Amino acid sequence: MIKLNNNRNDFCDLALLERVNADPDISQSDLAQDLSIAIGTVNRRLQQLVKNDFIQVERTHRRKLRYTLTPKGRTLYRTLTQAYIKQSFDVYRQVRQQVKDVLKAVTDAGITTVRLNGEGDVRDVCRLTCLEYHVKITNDPDAPEIVVDGLDIRIE
Repeated sequence: MIKLNNNRNDFCDLALLERVNADPDISQSDLAQDLSIAIGTVNRRLQQLVKNDFIQVERTHRRKLRYTLTPKGRTLYRTLTQAYIKQSFDVYRQVRQQVKDVLKAVTDAGITTVRLNGEGDVRDVCRLTCLEYHVKITNDPDAPEIVVDGLDIRIE
């Protein structure tokens, strides 16, 4: 059983394992660029993954390396993927509950139309929850506004 630290390294490692699994010949420079992290961080995390026998490194050319997930690395990849999915659903459930609470206050006040202000996935969760609760979304400036600010959802 692989023990997770539940920290940023776990999700950095997941991204590294995912990319290495998809392209064993990927360079550290490309990994850094793909993940928007420093090349030193990529190097450090790869060294740690190699040290813990999650990744095997093979030199294919003079300066070219190939990264391969070991059986232990594939297990870590599955474990980290499951943890990521669980964390994502936990956040989704929390956001959805916030939206339900806001919509309950809105519908209890007899309001059936709101404006929706915000961007991204959290806004999409709000929009879908409004549809489910039969609350229409409008651009009418006189309608109450549900504001999505990161993970904060409030009515104004």
